[in-house]
Amino acid sequence: MSSEPVIGVLAMQGAVREHVAMLAEAGARAVPVRRAAELSEVDGLVLPGGESTTMSRLLETFELLEPLRARIAGGMPAFGSCAGMILLARQTLDGRPDQQQLGGLDVVVRRNAFGRQVDSFEADLDFAEVDGGPVRAVFIRAPWVEKAGDGVEVLATVSGVPGVGDETARIVAVRQGAVLATAFHPELTPDVRVHRLFVDLVRKAA
Repeated sequence: MSSEPVIGVLAMQGAVREHVAMLAEAGARAVPVRRAAELSEVDGLVLPGGESTTMSRLLETFELLEPLRARIAGGMPAFGSCAGMILLARQTLDGRPDQQQLGGLDVVVRRNAFGRQVDSFEADLDFAEVDGGPVRAVFIRAPWVEKAGDGVEVLATVSGVPGVGDETARIVAVRQGAVLATAFHPELTPDVRVHRLFVDLVRKAA
């Protein structure tokens, strides 16, 4: 691989253009992915936000579900933000019974854990593996990680969120090998550091 890895952005829902722009700024060549043939050409994949149950159905409709599972199981780096985190989990709480999981992360994720759209919020997070101070995080109908397996590194937590009802530190960013996930939307701020972390993971996995 050249120093400019090719990273796909699953182009079915969510802030696809924003992720593409962030990846380009972070040193990758970003391309939209809607078909299995396009998936086979990338070195890594971003799964953006959106509605996880809808995205699950679209993956089946476009015959991408099994190829994507196979690529991730084979070691392809993946990064999921918000709904992307839900899809990458091995199990989802409060999801639809027919919702499909990609299983790239040994985590249990709770959908809409922080509440509805009106409960959206921002927070400054201490983010392991990211230098340069706190990461500003935008949470929109966000999940959290309810349980993480032994092989999962917790990168960031948030606590004291209005409306949640307790001060428990909720897990909102994790990594397991070359699979990264955040409950928030790093593509909605000017800060490119989380995307740069993923681009570095893709380079190292090559």
